[in-house]
Amino acid sequence: MNFNVKEEIIKLTPQWKGERLPDGRPKVDVKYLKALKNLTLEEVWKPIFVKGYESQFEGRFHTLHDDGRKLIGRAVTATYCPFRPDFDEVVKDIGRSEGRTGTYNQWVIDNLMEYDVPVIDMYDKIYKGTFLGGNLTTALKNKTKNENGGAVIWGGVRDTEQMKKVENTQVYYRGIDPTPIRDFIMTAYNTPTRIGNAICLPGDVVFGAGGGVLFIPSHLVEEVVGGAAKTQVKDLFGFEMITLNKFTTAQIDKNTWTKDMLDLLMEFIEKDDRAAQYRGLDWSHEYDLAINGDPNDTQSAL
Repeated sequence: MNFNVKEEIIKLTPQWKGERLPDGRPKVDVKYLKALKNLTLEEVWKPIFVKGYESQFEGRFHTLHDDGRKLIGRAVTATYCPFRPDFDEVVKDIGRSEGRTGTYNQWVIDNLMEYDVPVIDMYDKIYKGTFLGGNLTTALKNKTKNENGGAVIWGGVRDTEQMKKVENTQVYYRGIDPTPIRDFIMTAYNTPTRIGNAICLPGDVVFGAGGGVLFIPSHLVEEVVGGAAKTQVKDLFGFEMITLNKFTTAQIDKNTWTKDMLDLLMEFIEKDDRAAQYRGLDWSHEYDLAINGDPNDTQSAL
């Protein structure tokens, strides 16, 4: 048993072909992290869901701030279990052999890198399960240097008044309790972890918005950003067409549009200033489906 093992992390994420962080996690480019800031939860969710990733979202959280700010970054995962004295001795011995000091939650916070987001399975422990407080939230911010930083905790927090004063930080958590963290043991660090009904792998991109969190597989992030941008501009165009009574909602809501509809969309993108940011997107796949048919088409778009 060891923690944060580079070779194991690489084995867990074989579909990632790009650069990796020193610990082996996929290093999703910051430009994609920044692009996600302009997307909605549903826009990011759809390209993942249609590929069969149906357990990437969890929405049963409280948030540190209710002002609409997003949480975006690369996942660092950790899993914990209830206290047992003999197992605690074993795990602490392993930690000492790896040069780890402090409490189990400090093991994670002290090793964070830029744009990291801790994703913590505290087995829904709130009383004595307060993974973050004022000090560790401050340390998290200083280490990650992320304008959309924070953490996801399937457990508790404390010192929320202090936490709220830490700039550019959003935390998703299950509950608040004044007790300090006690009686818990780390069982895994940068391995697959469960957050409610969702699964997160180390290096997934965390996308927190609208009170819920999506875990985007690293190898899909580029595609997700492109697909979400297409959804955005199709919605913009679709609202316009419905308002002008040019298309019905049934036509707009089809997953696969006709060639004539796509032609009008291309004209809209080229001529309407509201669509200027979408002019570099490739629509060849959509045209192929329009011409040759989509065997998976349904009446209602996701």
